[in-house]
Amino acid sequence: MKFSNGCWMQREGTEVFSPAQVYFTKRDEKQLTICAPTHNINHRGDTLGGVNLTIRISAPIPEVLRIQTDHYRGVQRKTPVFDIEIDKKSNLQVEDLEDFLKVSSGSLRVEINKSNWKMTYYRDNEKITDSGSRDLAYVKTDWRGLAYDDGGLQDTYMRERLSLSVGELIYGLGERFTPFIKNGQNVEMWNEDGGTSTELSYKNIPFYISNKGYGVFVNHPEKVSFEVGSENVKKVQFSVAGEGLDYFLINGPSMKEVLMHYTDLTGKPGLPPAWTFGLWLSTSFTTNYDEATVNSFVDGMYERGIPLKVFHFDCFWMKEFHWSDFTWDSRVFPDPTGMLKRLKEKGLQICVWINSYIGQESAMFEEGVAGGYFIKRPNGDVWQWDMWQPGMAIVDFTNPKACQWFASKLEALLDMGVDCFKTDFGERIPTDVVYYDGSDPMKMHNYYTYLYNKTVFDLLERKRGKGEAVLFARSATVGGQKFPVHWGGDCWSDYESMAESLRGGLSLTMSGFGFWSHDIGGFENTSTPDVYKRWCAFGLLSTHSRLHGSSSYRVPWAYDEEAVAVVRYFTRLKASLMPYLFRNAIETSKLGIPSMRSMVMEYTNDPTCAYLDKQYILGDSLLVAPIFNDEGSANYYLPEGKWTDFFTEEVKTGSRWYKEKHDYLSIPLMVKEGSVIAIGAKEEDAVYDYAEGVTLKAFELIENVPSTTVVYDKDAKISLSAEISKRDKNILIDVNTSKSFTVVLVNVNDVIQVENGSFIIKDNNTIITPTGMGTIICNLK
Repeated sequence: MKFSNGCWMQREGTEVFSPAQVYFTKRDEKQLTICAPTHNINHRGDTLGGVNLTIRISAPIPEVLRIQTDHYRGVQRKTPVFDIEIDKKSNLQVEDLEDFLKVSSGSLRVEINKSNWKMTYYRDNEKITDSGSRDLAYVKTDWRGLAYDDGGLQDTYMRERLSLSVGELIYGLGERFTPFIKNGQNVEMWNEDGGTSTELSYKNIPFYISNKGYGVFVNHPEKVSFEVGSENVKKVQFSVAGEGLDYFLINGPSMKEVLMHYTDLTGKPGLPPAWTFGLWLSTSFTTNYDEATVNSFVDGMYERGIPLKVFHFDCFWMKEFHWSDFTWDSRVFPDPTGMLKRLKEKGLQICVWINSYIGQESAMFEEGVAGGYFIKRPNGDVWQWDMWQPGMAIVDFTNPKACQWFASKLEALLDMGVDCFKTDFGERIPTDVVYYDGSDPMKMHNYYTYLYNKTVFDLLERKRGKGEAVLFARSATVGGQKFPVHWGGDCWSDYESMAESLRGGLSLTMSGFGFWSHDIGGFENTSTPDVYKRWCAFGLLSTHSRLHGSSSYRVPWAYDEEAVAVVRYFTRLKASLMPYLFRNAIETSKLGIPSMRSMVMEYTNDPTCAYLDKQYILGDSLLVAPIFNDEGSANYYLPEGKWTDFFTEEVKTGSRWYKEKHDYLSIPLMVKEGSVIAIGAKEEDAVYDYAEGVTLKAFELIENVPSTTVVYDKDAKISLSAEISKRDKNILIDVNTSKSFTVVLVNVNDVIQVENGSFIIKDNNTIITPTGMGTIICNLK
């Protein structure tokens, strides 16, 4: 949303009212309140009219400041509101000086010039951003009949503009498929079903993060408009319609710490069960299938040595025109209970597609109408339209009885043997409606997905137990990270879509989400075997991995026999990496740092990493660089340090680019120096005893810097902890576990003696087996 016309003028029909001075303040134990007239008060007569802004500053948690600005505070505060965790004790410190107010939360401080309004934010003594004399503003508009009148523009807005410094780059704002760096973009927070190749997004998150180590969360569920170095190239502007603006400025100082603090406020990512990290296979969307087809897929995977963990039934498990009625189509699935039992006997978990749209032919439709369970029009009619399902209505999750009714239908499926749900859609939510609890339809448009996914997730936790609930969700808003997993939506089946999917996923994990997936091979159309094989390597080195398409199957033998080998190889690789991946997942759920993260998050001080969106860090130690061309050419960057090729164990020096060729059974997978990667003893299943028989591989140990790791069991309890240190001519290995294990010192071939262990040197590595208790000491030449 743009208000200005160049540097000096406003758009025609626009009036801007910004704070001019601090006139007086009030302080209580939780906040500082400022009366800020928008014109200078020189005498009593100046107090007899004009726009005043009331600004409240609080510290909801350490290292976070909350700024609430209101014009008319008597405006009704409509629901919904985001679920925010706020400390009961105040973290606010205030210094009232002659010319300035200093308001602090930990090392984060805002200084406010009393007589010439300006807010400057500091981290200790380092300035991070500011809001100048014309930045924070109440805006009145009369744009009727003008070129930028779209017929839906409000009369009043509140806006803030925060400065950008030289070299400052902005990331996040949800899952976005436009350029990874948001500078220069207009970004609208409005959930849409728009695929992966436009500026529209399924998951709009009004939170951005700067490479200067701070973030901004705009606490508004409704549409928030961001101008990121676009309307004014030196500022990030965000605006909302109405009389008030509420935002949080979040300190790091690192980008990881910003996300830790942001998820302290909005909720930590939920921990998906261990089995969800295995391979998922879908029926695909509009394909024809019955139990025989399903069995041919499942058995075909097992016969080819591909460990399959989850089978997903997409929309047509229900009868056409009946979505959703949560009833199996008896024409193709006459014995669903028996079928699910037979599939689960093969070691599978079961997922089925659902959404909250109830077609008129659904048996649930009349129930929903009679119970008052649907969103309504202002005249009391049920809101219906003909897109997706003819005459479909939408469940109203602001009605507790509607939530219970919807959940009861899903509970019957869980009792039948279903384990989880793909919660599709939730973006096309109308605004010309009335909700049961009176919620504001403009706020509910984005927020609807939170209530939808929460209802399903809460049911799964109640039925399956905490730690066993998982969704496969498409839409999201703030707090949606508590209900994993999310996938990227409808992409095409080409390299461009593969790249834009990764870009969107990295943008989402810069926005507080810990886990992410995508349709391997692409959704729309059918990819070439080449694209499919490259996408499989990428997909099986993502946190969650699903083969899913639209009008064609995604089993690998539908492409060629080499595709079978690729899926088998990378599925088994991922299973062997489960001790490492699950540790990182647990840490994600505790800290809020994503398991799949951008290069700039991990290496913020490396200027090259600021721009990288075609490679990423998986966990805390593995760098993955997918291949996006049919020539097998990889072009990737390694940050400073020594990096070891996971497959060949070749050591490469960082701070430079590499270009190389890879066959389909290879991908740049590089291990950071000083890492200990726990490799599981099994590769035929994603769920096993991760500590029993584990191999601890130590890569390029750093002198006098301990390298540590832990291994959890599938129930997230620690089974093994290890520390490996290199000191002068010794390598010290301390492992605490009751399980058997092996240590491999990668590219270490000069061991001459081992205390409390036996060793062999093989392929330039030293392999150590413990023979006693206590520290294993390796003496080097």
